[in-house]
Amino acid sequence: MAGAMGASTELESVRVTRILRDDIVLGRRVPGSRLVERDIAAELNVSRLPVREAIRTLVAEGVVVARPRTWAVVREFTHRDIRDFAEVREAIETLIFVFAAERHDELGITRIRDAYERELEAARTGDSESARIAAAEFHEIAVELAANEMLGELIAVFLTRLRWLFGQHDDLLAMADEHRIILEAMEARDTDALRRIVPAHLASGQSAAERRLADGSDLVV
Repeated sequence: MAGAMGASTELESVRVTRILRDDIVLGRRVPGSRLVERDIAAELNVSRLPVREAIRTLVAEGVVVARPRTWAVVREFTHRDIRDFAEVREAIETLIFVFAAERHDELGITRIRDAYERELEAARTGDSESARIAAAEFHEIAVELAANEMLGELIAVFLTRLRWLFGQHDDLLAMADEHRIILEAMEARDTDALRRIVPAHLASGQSAAERRLADGSDLVV
């Protein structure tokens, strides 16, 4: 019985984590908003334990800030946060796309092309949420195609913050077009081009986030 209860709690915490993570990276829960265990438990019809575990996970992923003896809050990112993230991300993701270009098979390139096409269609129809989800999937599939466990472990540390960054893009068609250029270089296995293209693509995401912060717009965490 204890084992079954533990498994149930674990599955519940995974579900609650996914819901809260999506709410944060898609802007449904805005920066600075409170994450009160009691309220979230009632909202999702669960006990407080899986909510507590979910909040701990999101603190570790860098999108929630814990406050002792009170509620947690959705993280409010600063210019320094964005720059620090961009520096680390450029080094890791450039390698990921280079390795993915060298090592992909036809099934893999079909999967990443499908993610791009869904992103483009959503951007064209103004479905920003679906476009950003597909954009994140484009990068996540590249991690799989790179077939390097160490890089996969490194990117996993800030994968949620990566998804958050896509939420800062206002020009979804431009982001999709950048993914098209990356996809074409991957299909051609043009690693030299990717070493130029990927940093430029990542810089555009950094610029979008910094513009929103400078303009006083609410960052979609």
